[in-house]
Formats: sequence, structure tokens, C-alpha cells
Amino acid sequence: MASLLGAGAGHGHAAPASVSSPDWIAPGREFLKAHCTECHDADTRKGGLDLESLPTDLADPATFARWVTVHDRVESGEMPPRKKARPAPGEQSGFTALLASALTSAERSRVDRQGRAVQRRLNRYEYEEALRDLLQLPWLQVRDSLPEDGEAHRFNKVGEALDISHVQMARYLSTGESALRQAIAPQAESPARSLQRYYARDQRSFTGPMKFSVFNTAPERATFPVLGFAGQPEVRSGKAPITSTNAAERELEGMGVVASAYEPIEPKFNQFKAPVSGRYRIRLNAYSVWVGAGESNKWYIPNLDSISRGRRDEPVVIYSETPPRLLRWLGKFDITPEPGVHELEVFLLAGEMIRPDAGRLFRSRPGPDRWQNPLAERDGQPGVVFRWLEVDGPICEEWPPAGHRALFGDLPLKGAHGGEGSSAGKTNRPAEARPGVAQRGGVEVVSRHPMQDAQRLLAAFLPRAYRHPVPESEARRFLPVVKAALRNGSSFTDAMVAAYTAVISSPGFLCLEERPGPLDDYALASRLSFFLWNSPPDDRLLHQASEGRLGHPEVLRAEGERLLGDPRSRRFVDAFLDYWLDLRKIPATAPDADLYSDYYLDDLLTESALEETQLFFAELLRGDLPTRSVVTSDFAMLNERLAVHYGVGPVHGVAIRRTPLPAGSPRGGLMTQAAVLKVTANGTTTSPVVRGAWIMERILGQKPPPPPAGVPAVEPDTRGASTIRQQLERHRSQESCNGCHAKIDPAGFALESFDVMGGWRERYRAVGGGVAPEPGLAKSGQKFVFHQALPVDASGALPDGRPFRDVRELKELLARDERGLARNLARQLVVFATGAPVSFSDRVEIERLLDRAAPGGYGVRTLILELIQSRLFREK
Repeated sequence: MASLLGAGAGHGHAAPASVSSPDWIAPGREFLKAHCTECHDADTRKGGLDLESLPTDLADPATFARWVTVHDRVESGEMPPRKKARPAPGEQSGFTALLASALTSAERSRVDRQGRAVQRRLNRYEYEEALRDLLQLPWLQVRDSLPEDGEAHRFNKVGEALDISHVQMARYLSTGESALRQAIAPQAESPARSLQRYYARDQRSFTGPMKFSVFNTAPERATFPVLGFAGQPEVRSGKAPITSTNAAERELEGMGVVASAYEPIEPKFNQFKAPVSGRYRIRLNAYSVWVGAGESNKWYIPNLDSISRGRRDEPVVIYSETPPRLLRWLGKFDITPEPGVHELEVFLLAGEMIRPDAGRLFRSRPGPDRWQNPLAERDGQPGVVFRWLEVDGPICEEWPPAGHRALFGDLPLKGAHGGEGSSAGKTNRPAEARPGVAQRGGVEVVSRHPMQDAQRLLAAFLPRAYRHPVPESEARRFLPVVKAALRNGSSFTDAMVAAYTAVISSPGFLCLEERPGPLDDYALASRLSFFLWNSPPDDRLLHQASEGRLGHPEVLRAEGERLLGDPRSRRFVDAFLDYWLDLRKIPATAPDADLYSDYYLDDLLTESALEETQLFFAELLRGDLPTRSVVTSDFAMLNERLAVHYGVGPVHGVAIRRTPLPAGSPRGGLMTQAAVLKVTANGTTTSPVVRGAWIMERILGQKPPPPPAGVPAVEPDTRGASTIRQQLERHRSQESCNGCHAKIDPAGFALESFDVMGGWRERYRAVGGGVAPEPGLAKSGQKFVFHQALPVDASGALPDGRPFRDVRELKELLARDERGLARNLARQLVVFATGAPVSFSDRVEIERLLDRAAPGGYGVRTLILELIQSRLFREK
């Protein structure tokens, strides 16, 4: 038997089995009888598997999956168990070759008929980007108007999980119409571009908190007036006007804070509201100050009349705000002790205001004691002064805007109730409507030949919407929508909006059109663009498709390089990491206010942690760094807040940049980054099981087995009486639990050196138990209530027996398997790029891809470029 099976021993190279025969497994029955059926027959059925009666119809997905499992367990040496007699090497390889040949043949037959991936719709990310590109509205926000996408194989790109329900369809119709109306010019004439300055002294949100009330009697929660570097007690007490009539003095006036923006003190430039959605340039004049101490026994209470030059730079984050407290991150910079102007170019939505936040400063919260600023010193505390905000915009390159022209070409405009070129009156359906924003005069598009114009406009719009050429008959399909709307009394504008809504709610826009076999050039252009930009192909890529050039390997690679070198590739980085690493879940938990009060309310830390991981992967991509960098690297992407958090320095400023790590640092790679450690914790406790399973699946590509039914999860003890390792040791004493936990837990134990926000720890934290709390003050100004409990033991051994003492040694062990790490990353990328997991017959293609990437150390950029040239990418 061994010699018979050994004839085709190479993986995937045996003579093809006749899978149409129900007994294709016949040559392997002797192997099964000798090594498998003792435990897996009709009587024993260990693990629920009966190999004597296991069906052999490989066209059945469940049966196919069962035989794949048999193949993998035998090939890995996991089966037969090590305590049983081992088959001869030729016998084992021959059996797996028999299975591989049959499985590959069966799967390729299905793929030839159906393709690897099922047809799928765009997910929410892609839908938003597709509308932004189509309507040329880079500020469009529609993702959250749609239901959550389903997930399969870790991503939101797999057709089986992206259904279209009646609820989804209704949302597409309403969201699509809203987006279209935002693209229509809100007025006939171009909005006047203005440069306007808004002084902090004129903003109620800055000056209101200057006065104490029954709701606030604390100086830390008050704003204070400053003239240059001098306090203004007369202004603060109300004995002098809030602002000077002297123009030169007015430019030196500012309003200061010693706390960051958090209730009850939330300063914003509320006199400015973006008149229309669009591009603006904003400039903020601000500087850092030092606010003097209060009375000797209450030095931590600031003297708001004692102001001097700041002692350091302060990070300021700029948000847009739509009431009530709907914030959107716009940018960040460092302000200095020297008054200066800081500029950002941003996209704003109609009605948004600008809110600055001095993110390092504390945020007072009530508690058992009066709060105390943790940054206060015996001679004072840091503060920030804001003088004015200057807004330049809206910045319009052309009028009507490009999105309007994409819908209506050069047809003339008139005010909804006025003549051509007039903006008098108000349309019954304004181009944009946002709560609390007065509607501007609307427009109507003038057409003297409505149906002819509709045919012409639709014929021009459809190829852009569908991302490929369309026949003239396709435009005629939507004309009845226009005709019916006009017959019912709608304007030409509204009739066309109805037709365009139908277009962008149709499969041609919503779905990726791919047919079994090699993709045509247009399908390949869309697959490439939605992979590397998460959005539709641009004109250059579509031109290459129209010339039939994307089938040439050198052209496809060059286009891949071009897309990766474009700033839009950041969309790929963010969307890929949102699901591969679950970064989208960062806001889902907050550090516990008692156990981790030093992180609680620290938005600057959380935002920096997210950006660190995104920029780290972008750096791997930019520099084509080896895939082993996912596990270990000699650098990190840090700013000052992260450097302090990690104990690395010196790093100054809020900007994140590549920073060398000192020898012996536990940082470097993804596993020890704050964002990853946050999403693998719950804000209160950490679990080696959760983190170990995360490493198995996301980094090593090994799917953890599901827990046995009826076995409760182990909950860490926040009282500090026992460690999670001790609890898991008791848990693993159960035979049904030990086998899986021996694989999952070790890597998780190494990460126990990191708390819920990725801070290094030698001991666990606990509360209560009559133990005195750790000395110190939280960002909230309240005293710590936690104490240091039992020590952390981060040692362990991998399933193959290799021991490690801590996370440094674990990373060294994992990084040795460079090909395994690259294989996992390639598999993750395949799912994201093609919408289908790596199947059994795809494995050989993955190995070929890795062979081509190996000479360069499996560079991350190289893996992507090799993937887009592979059969997996170029075929459905």
C-alpha cells in the first residue's frame, strides 16, 4: 500500500483522482483502516467523525470541508496522534497526495463554472467612496446611513455576508437621493469666498464660562481673559468691557483654559457655521501659558489673574462640531509659548462649527474629593490661550461645482422662483439640509427639451456610475422614471434626481460585475481600485481598460505601483486594518474609571494609538519592509503622548513620526501597539485567551477552535485574589479544555505584560480589599483608587514546546517563521482583494506567490504586487 500511494507523493501532484466516482477514496481505504478508523469508525466516532461512512461526494460543501480537515490533520502530523504508531513517510505523503488531487480537481471544476467569489455588492465604506468620486463630493458622509455590513472570513468584502434586504434597499434610495441633492448647486451664482476672523472674546462658549454660577464655582472649569501674557482681573470680574475698542489691543486679546474641552467647559467658535459644504482654509491664533498657583495651602487651584509665558508646547486637536456634540476630527498641531498662527485645509459640512481641544490638559470630573489638576505644580499649572479663528472659504474651483456638472452638464440654472441666473426664492427640495442650518435659495435646472436632455445626461452618467461602457439601451431603461416624474408635476431637476437615484440603486452601481474565468479589463480595473483605494477606478485606470492593456503583467504591476503611491491608498490601509486588526472597534470600550483612571478620558492617547497602527502599516507598505515586521521591528510610529505611554523618549510634539526603539524594548511590531492591545481587552481586564486567539488568527493564520458547549468563560478577578493564569490552570484541568488552551493561551500570557491600553505592567491592578490605593491623580483630577496586586507572569511555551520568558522572546520565536507570517498576510489580503477566502485549490497559488516574494524578505508591498498579478486576483 505504501509503495502504491507513494508514487504520487508530492503535495498536489498525484495523478488526478476520478472525483466523479463515488469511491475515489478507494486507494486510501487501507491507510484509513491502518491509522484512523480505530478512533473514527461507526462505533467510536471520536470528535464526531466516522471515516467508514463519511460521504465522498466532493460537490457537497460540507463533505468537501470534512475531507479537507482530514487532509490537513494528516499532513500536519496531528493525526494519527503521536501516541499511536506513525505511518511511514511515503505512506503518509501518498495518502495526502491522493486527497489533495481529488479535492483540487473537485474545487477547480466548481471554480471553472462559478468563479472563486460570488457576486457581491459594495460595502458601506466602498459605497461612500464610490459616491464621493462619482459626485465629486470628497466631504460626503453617508456610511452611517446604511445598515452594518455582514462579515465573513474576518472582512466586510465577502458576498455571502453582504445581502440586500428591503431595509437595505430603502436606505439606498433615501441615501442616494440625499447625496445627489448635495451635489446640486445650492444657488445659481458661486458662493462668495470670504476671509473672516472670529475672535474668542466674541464667542459665547468662550466667555460664558468666565463667570461663576451655581453650576460651577471652580477656577479650573472657568475660562479667563488674557491680554498678551497679562491676566485681566477687571474684565474677568465684569468691571471692564469684555473686549477693547482699541484695534491693536483687540489683536492681543485671548481667552484661556487650564482644562481640555469637556463638559462643562467646551469652547468653540460658534459664531462661524459653514454656509455650504466644501473646502475651507482655517487658521487658529493660539499660544501656551503658565497660570499661577493659588493660596499656599491650595496651590493646585489656579490663580486666573496670574499669567506668564508657557513652559512648553501644547498639542491642540481641531474638530468640527454639529450640535449636539457630534464631533469630527479635522487635524492637530502644537502651539508654542510664542503666539502663532496654525493653518489647516479641511472639508466642512454645512452648519459645522470649529472646536479646538488642548488634549494634554486635564478634564475635571466630580468624585469623592475635590478634583486636583494632575499637571499642577507648586508654582502653577499649564494653560492654553485662544485669540481668534480665521476662515477662508468656501473655496470653489468652478461654478456650478463639478458634481453638479456631472449630473446636468452645461444646462442653465435659475432660482427656484426666479429667472435664469437668479437665486431668488427657495426650492421645495433644497440641495442640502442639515439640522439648525437656514436653507439657502435653491435652483432649478432649465431644460427646453426634457426627454432629449434626459437621454443625453443619462448616457453620459451611466458609464461613470457603472465603471464600464454601457449600451445606449441602458439609458433608455431609466427614461420612464423621468417621464413619470414630469407627468406628475415634478420639475426637470427632481425628475432627473429620481432617475439618477434609480441608477445608483441598481446592481450596475451597487455590485461588482465579474463573470467566471479571467476578468475582463474593466472588471480588473474595478477589482484593483476597490482593493488599493477602496473606491472606483480613476480615468487613467479606465483608459488602460479601454485599451485592453490591463491584461499585460507589466501594465498591471505599474498600475498597482501607481495606486499604492497615491494618497488615496490610505483608504486601503484604514479599511484593511479596520477589519484585519479590528481597529474599527477602538471606540467600543473605554478604560475603567477606577482601575485605569490614568487613561480614562484621554482622547489624545486613544486617537494617537489608532493613528500609530495605521501609519505603521503604511510605513511597511511604503518601504516594502519584511512581513516579519508585523511581529517585531526596530522602530515604532510615535508622538510625544505615545512615547510617554511606552516609556520611550525623548519624542516631542503631537505629530507621529518613525522613531527608533532602544535595544531590548518590548515594543515594535503590531502585537504590542496600544491600539491592538486596546481592542483585545474590554477596558477593565485583559484575557490571555482573547489575546492568544487574536494572535493565532490575525498574525499566525491559525483559526482557534470554538469553545466546548456549556463551558463558561473564565472571568479575571478584579479584586486581585488570584491571577488569570491561576484561574486558567484550574480551567485547563478539564480534558475538554486543555487541548485548545495549550495552543491559544501561551501567546496571550506573553501579552499579560500589557494592560487594557497597552501600558507596561509588572503587576495587575485591583480595587478594594482594604489595600491602600496607589498614590497619584487621574486625568479627571480624582485620586487613584486602584492598588498594585499580584505579579504578572508572562512566560510560557509554544505548542511545539519552545519556551519563552516574556513577550520579547515570544516575538523572536514567532519571527523565525517568516514564510508563515507572510502566508497569513497574503491570505488576509486575498480575502480583502477578491471577496473570497483562500480555498484548498488556491493554496498552491499562494505558495507560488510566496516563492516570488521570498528573495526580498516577503516585503509587504511586494506581496501586494505579486497578488494582483496572480491567478487568484485576475480571475473571478
